[in-house]
Amino acid sequence: MKQSIKVIVSGGGTGGHIYPAVAIANELKLQFPQTEFLFVGAKDRMEMEKVPASGYAIKGLWISGLQRKLTLKNLLFTFKLLSSLWKAYRIVTTFKPDIAIGTGGFASGPTLYVAALKKIPTLIQEQNSYPGITNKLLSKKVNKICVAYDGLERFFPKEKIIKTGNPVRQDLLDSNQKREEAYDSFGLDKNKKTLFVMGGSLGARSINKLIAANLDSLLQKNIQIIWQTGKLYIDTYQKYNAVENVQTHAFIYKMDLAYAAADIIISRAGAGSISELCIVGKPVIFIPSPNVTEDHQTKNAESVVNNGAALMLKESQLNDFPKIFNLLIDDEDKALELAENIKKLALPQATKDIVEVVKTLL
Repeated sequence: MKQSIKVIVSGGGTGGHIYPAVAIANELKLQFPQTEFLFVGAKDRMEMEKVPASGYAIKGLWISGLQRKLTLKNLLFTFKLLSSLWKAYRIVTTFKPDIAIGTGGFASGPTLYVAALKKIPTLIQEQNSYPGITNKLLSKKVNKICVAYDGLERFFPKEKIIKTGNPVRQDLLDSNQKREEAYDSFGLDKNKKTLFVMGGSLGARSINKLIAANLDSLLQKNIQIIWQTGKLYIDTYQKYNAVENVQTHAFIYKMDLAYAAADIIISRAGAGSISELCIVGKPVIFIPSPNVTEDHQTKNAESVVNNGAALMLKESQLNDFPKIFNLLIDDEDKALELAENIKKLALPQATKDIVEVVKTLL
């Protein structure tokens, strides 16, 4: 395999698609420093900001998804798709990649489709236990499909599937050795247990409302709380910084330290978060977002819960939260059991394994 290669990477819309794409690129760059990368995203989505911040060039397509009801966006979809296919064709033809990698999101559809049409080796990385429509359609065209869950042959050609896991931040691999650093960084009391609440970079309204409603009873359990409200909600909830043993954050940049400090974690059930939590190995209560395609967060969480590795509360069951939380905080054996079981599901070498698949295609 030649040392100087050209790689197109396409994925975006959410951090769950962007961060795996960047992680794969970083690992390829580490192994092959002369690699030239070009990312392709959707013009008005967060990848247009996040990818350049990670040091990579990106081009944007005029593309969006279909809505479930009749809207102006749906009427424009055909025009957007044709425009994106044409621009993707020009990008691929001009850049001349040796391989194209897709991690999901609107832009990866036209990009990977064109690359496959031009007989360029193609790979998609599916993060979820229930794939989105883009990767379902692409699976018929691409060469290999890297997945994180068992049972994906229901959706993809079995002979193309390789179970690698999801790429995660490499600084998480030794996060549990950073407990002292984490306590110092967040200014925590070493004699109290720590609850870490996260609802994603934007935030989760239902989780924020749940914590606010139960704050007094939580604090009576002699715990301290690191609460990532998300940037959409920080203005509403930052007042709780005035409450002893509570700290709110719009966004947490040192996630390895937040995980290291945590004794219990409350989280959405995005595929990336689950992969990180498996590596971290802490007791988790998942509260899946019901507002995602095909309710895939619930399916993600169920795949962990069914292994006795986490607890789950649907948004329709949030009245049961005090009982579930008390079970974890009061029963150390149960908490330890969950922590040990979720750790067994970890695939810490996922990024390297995906790059190995890339190398076979090259």
